[in-house]
Amino acid sequence: MRDEIVTHLDEMKPLLESIAIDIWRHPQTGFAETYAVGRVVELLRQAGFEVTAPVAGMETAFIAEWGSGEPVIGILGEYDALPGFSQKVRARKEPEGEGAPGHACGHNLLGVAGVGAAIAAKSMMERHGIAGTVRFFGCPAEETLMGKVFMAREHVFDGLDAVLTWHPMYINTVWAASSAALNSFKLSFHGLSAHAGSAPHAGRSALDAVVLTDVGVNYLREHVINEARIHCVITHGGVAPNIVPAFAQIWYYVRAPRRSQVEQIYERVLNVARGAALMTETTLEVEMVAACHEYLPNQALQQALLRSMKEVGPPSFAEDDVNLARELKSTLPVGMAEAALACYGMAGEAVGDPLCTAILDQVGTLSTGEVQPVSTDVGDVSQIAPTAQLTACCMPLGVPLHTWQAVASTGSGIGLKTMMFVAKSLALTVLELMQNRPLVVEARREFESVSGGRPYVPPIPDDLKPPTSQ
Repeated sequence: MRDEIVTHLDEMKPLLESIAIDIWRHPQTGFAETYAVGRVVELLRQAGFEVTAPVAGMETAFIAEWGSGEPVIGILGEYDALPGFSQKVRARKEPEGEGAPGHACGHNLLGVAGVGAAIAAKSMMERHGIAGTVRFFGCPAEETLMGKVFMAREHVFDGLDAVLTWHPMYINTVWAASSAALNSFKLSFHGLSAHAGSAPHAGRSALDAVVLTDVGVNYLREHVINEARIHCVITHGGVAPNIVPAFAQIWYYVRAPRRSQVEQIYERVLNVARGAALMTETTLEVEMVAACHEYLPNQALQQALLRSMKEVGPPSFAEDDVNLARELKSTLPVGMAEAALACYGMAGEAVGDPLCTAILDQVGTLSTGEVQPVSTDVGDVSQIAPTAQLTACCMPLGVPLHTWQAVASTGSGIGLKTMMFVAKSLALTVLELMQNRPLVVEARREFESVSGGRPYVPPIPDDLKPPTSQ
């Protein structure tokens, strides 16, 4: 049966690859991913899935379900692109369109691999009379850490026994590390405008409030935990030097390993801003943009994923893929590949260079017990149900996500071959979970232990609504 599922996906390969490339050629940013959603929903409906759309107040969020009864296994899919990363499949920076978006995080591959896995698992369950329910979740706007959080708040992920997902990277392994919880928020100050030369006394500078806030936050950094991150940009600072700014705004991210730590640091940042408003006689407006929980990896599910990855075997790259990878790697700043290997705690010979040709049990900062200083809204799903994810080689050694080199990789044979490896690995794991009830029970028991049995609390306020488009 497991051979059948691999064969089924081999037969689907031309179709899945064509959809992934089509989405890559039609990139859309978060909450506007209508083209990608149309392609994958059409495929899921043709395969016999019942699709519910939209969900959680988002046009590009949906649920596709097939089967009945337990266990209920979920697969997460994403498809949003990043603004300003348009790029051709070239080893030099060459946008398809200046300023246009591009798939610099490989979400054109991420969602399609999950769709292929869901359809293949459904086919085997139907053919062999295996009970259970498969749910594929179309999740918008991962890049802004919003889609899954809105879905979680509306109980979309309730009732799941296990959840599987993945992310394009360089290493073929399981994502055993945690990730940081986050608050994204904007602080807007309102003052009084005046002529900065002839009547500065009549003005109340909102820009002064922003600058004082950031000075205070710089002092605050000395008095928060080492693992915390506070970063910002000034989104509006005024219109001209001779006008006292009546409006100014600064946008902060606060990250920390635990949700409770984020909330404590967030409140301290707000206190700094309140003090700045008092000093400048301005008023403060706080806007929550996004927030998420830390990721809780599930080791029982991770080991199931790892077994499936090893059964499939690592992606096999063609000579053209390797040549492109070498050329892309040559465009990186000096030391990038070495820094990546140091992060993984491995030598290039152990993983493959310029492309990863091994499947590794645990790797450096992705290992159990580590906390990555990045954030993902998968964290909120992992607070509701046992969750595991893998990473796979979709780009050359040293190429970071969110770069033009990553866009070129995810639109090439490198990304497509890895996408099929992932689809097979996910499908085999779904099948194992459907047939191995003790594994499902073990994953649930571990989840209850790690989460402490705490109910999920959305990190965003009830009145925060998803944007209609972006």
